Amino acid sequence: MSDANQSWMRRALELAQLASELGEVPVGAVIVRDGEIIGEGYNQPISTHDPSAHAEIIALRDAGKNTGNYRLPDSTMYVTIEPCTMCVGALIHARVDTVIFGAREPKAGALASNLQLHEQGHFNHQLKFVEGVLENECSVLMRDFFLSRRR
Repeated sequence: MSDANQSWMRRALELAQLASELGEVPVGAVIVRDGEIIGEGYNQPISTHDPSAHAEIIALRDAGKNTGNYRLPDSTMYVTIEPCTMCVGALIHARVDTVIFGAREPKAGALASNLQLHEQGHFNHQLKFVEGVLENECSVLMRDFFLSRRR
């Protein structure tokens, strides 16, 4: 696992922690191209009353605004938890090259856990993924959040 991958995932974890502090499910995402963050986001569906305001979608919107383009070729998204179906679809449409995620999402994950949406042959773009970068830290953040919510 490269130091760069860990560094970018640590930024995604910082954003996930911010989401947690705001009462949102702790997911954070950054999009990197040419060694620079071009977009970032954290979960905000509760505070924005927007079911599409997942960390990945917020990061895609930020990157699109920052680059002046809704297509993001040659970019990599780092996200703390495996993306859901909605987010994988948006990543494919944005032409993100690779998704690197920390921990699997056993209920809604759409890359490795349940659907392997990226393997559908009818899309114009093939998304790659890597899993397990800072997996323990990402899992613990999510576990602790839901433990505290249950108390």
